[in-house]
Amino acid sequence: MRNSRSDVVAAALRVLGAQGLEFCSMRRVAAELDVQPSALYHHVADKQSLLALMADEIVGAVDLGGDDPAEICADLRRALLGIRDGADVVATASAFRLGASAVEGRLGELLGEDGARTLLLYVFGHAQSTQTQLQARELGVLPDGPSPVELDASFARGVGIILDGVRAD
Repeated sequence: MRNSRSDVVAAALRVLGAQGLEFCSMRRVAAELDVQPSALYHHVADKQSLLALMADEIVGAVDLGGDDPAEICADLRRALLGIRDGADVVATASAFRLGASAVEGRLGELLGEDGARTLLLYVFGHAQSTQTQLQARELGVLPDGPSPVELDASFARGVGIILDGVRAD
C-alpha cells in the first residue's frame, strides 16, 4: 500500500506522542509506516518540512473565526497541550519560520504584528512550561507544584496582561 503525505504526518504525530520530539526521527517515522526512510522523501523534502506539517496539523483545529484574541490563545494552548511535546513542535516551526502561521496571521489582524508575535511567544512558552511540569509530575519527579487549574489561571492572567499592554499602546 502506498502512503500519502497525510499518512506520513499522522505517523510522525504517533511517534511524537509515543516517544517525544527528541526521538521523533525520520527513521522512526519510516518504521511506523513499515517503509524505508528514503520513502518518506517522496512526501516531504526533509525533517524541517515534516516538522512544519506536524505543526500545521497540531494547530489545525484552532478556531480562528472569533474576534477575541484571548480565546484564540486559549484554543491554541489547548491544541499544543493536546499532544506530547506539541508546544515544542509548534514553537520550533514558528521560530524557524517553517511555513505561514494562520494563527499568527489572525492575531496580527486583530492586534498588529508585534502584538501577535508577543502573544504567540507567551503561549508557546507557557505551554512548554506546562507540558514539562505535567510530564515531570506524571513521572513522579515533581510531586508538588501548580495544579492544572492553577496553570490555566496563570495562563489567562498572562494573556490579559499582554492584551492590556498591546491595547494601551
